[in-house]
Amino acid sequence: MTPAMLAEEIRRRADGMQGRFIAALAGPPGAGKSTLAEAVVEALGPEARVVPMDGFHYDDAILNARGQRNRKGAPETFDVAGYRHLLSRLVDEDEVAIPVFDRELELSRGSADLVTAAHRFLVTEGNYLLLNEAPWTDLADFFDMTVFIDVPESELDRRLLERWAFYGKTPEAARAWIDGNDMPNIRRVVHGSRTADFMVRWS
Repeated sequence: MTPAMLAEEIRRRADGMQGRFIAALAGPPGAGKSTLAEAVVEALGPEARVVPMDGFHYDDAILNARGQRNRKGAPETFDVAGYRHLLSRLVDEDEVAIPVFDRELELSRGSADLVTAAHRFLVTEGNYLLLNEAPWTDLADFFDMTVFIDVPESELDRRLLERWAFYGKTPEAARAWIDGNDMPNIRRVVHGSRTADFMVRWS
């Protein structure tokens, strides 16, 4: 299913609906969620906006205090309640500032983007949006449409090696991080997520 087809389906489902339409794109690390979300929003036009879940990463200082720094990116290292509150505000309020995760700085920047009254279609993306574990299951009622991106594990591994090399990790450090952190998260998403409305094989 192409971005244009997903955009068409969003418009079809939103026809006659009051308020904003929220589509959720889920998938494992390296699946291409942000790339697909941006492509769908581009196909939808100026009425659409991307809302990333990654803005709710806990800061490294909190993860260090909790002994979770080496599991950054796991489900337990996100402020799920904060993300849920954002979704609630996006349903009820015309203008909402949203946080964005800066991968180069490895931290979230609060109020870094803005959803306005002009944005009728929201495409939110993140690893765990369909994870069948509390408290992630509390998010389900906010999503008007769900999409899961399916990518073979070997391809995810290749993409993540490229990602971490781009951000300055040595091949040895990248391999250790993927094996100890990314791969457990990938398998948790793939095997523990609820069935989506649409499955996309994104390349």
